[in-house]
Amino acid sequence: MQSEKETKNTESKPIETVEPIGKRVLIRKDEDKKETKGGIKLPDNIEIPTITGRVVAVSAEIQSMPEIPLKQYDKVLFNPKGAIPVDFEGDNRLFVVEVENIVAVFRRS
Repeated sequence: MQSEKETKNTESKPIETVEPIGKRVLIRKDEDKKETKGGIKLPDNIEIPTITGRVVAVSAEIQSMPEIPLKQYDKVLFNPKGAIPVDFEGDNRLFVVEVENIVAVFRRS
């Protein structure tokens, strides 16, 4: 059993990293759009769901699989339906996403 001092020390330390496990990646979702490409400003109460983001971390399992071309900082298109939100930051834009829910990677040619 932990002493009271040990309990206080573990509770007060902030989480520094989140490492996905299995065939998952950690994605920071892009900001929600407030204006269309044509320049039309959208009302604050309407949100267009954003399904793009940047890979923050890749699990060790995915790193060892050359057939899955994902790496840190890749911009990806993902299905948010199965995304698990990570309550790690105030704006809560971090999500753990299974590889099967990543449908595209944006690459420069």
